Amino acid sequence: MSVTTMPQTDGTDTEPTKKSRKKLLLVLVLVLAVAGAAYWFLLKPGGADAAEPVPGEVVVMEPIQVNLAEGHYLRIGVALQLTADVTHAADGSKALDLVIDTFSGRTTEELAQPKERAKIKKELLHEVEEAYHHEVMDLYFTEFVTQ
Repeated sequence: MSVTTMPQTDGTDTEPTKKSRKKLLLVLVLVLAVAGAAYWFLLKPGGADAAEPVPGEVVVMEPIQVNLAEGHYLRIGVALQLTADVTHAADGSKALDLVIDTFSGRTTEELAQPKERAKIKKELLHEVEEAYHHEVMDLYFTEFVTQ
């Protein structure tokens, strides 16, 4: 019969120490990553690009009528809040075209829901901002009547 003997140790096994160091290093890297992300998204000082635009002129456009679903229509008036750095006269034709595209064919039930109307307005504002190269910073409904 063969007897296998285990090597005797003095209680200083290096394997658990290596594992605990790896865990500590992983936790440290994770904490630094979270701190870096928090700084980047929440605490980072804003440069010139991060500054909020300054409100300028408000351009009010004549209300228009848009055909909705099922023979209904929407009479809608909009105003564009320009940024202060706009030095030329704003042409509202692009915005009115986007209003027509955004609201045409929608149902009166859909437009009667405040949350849905707010969602549509947010989408429209995004489209208007892009069309005007970020010279428009907000959009207001001056008239909104369905029939």
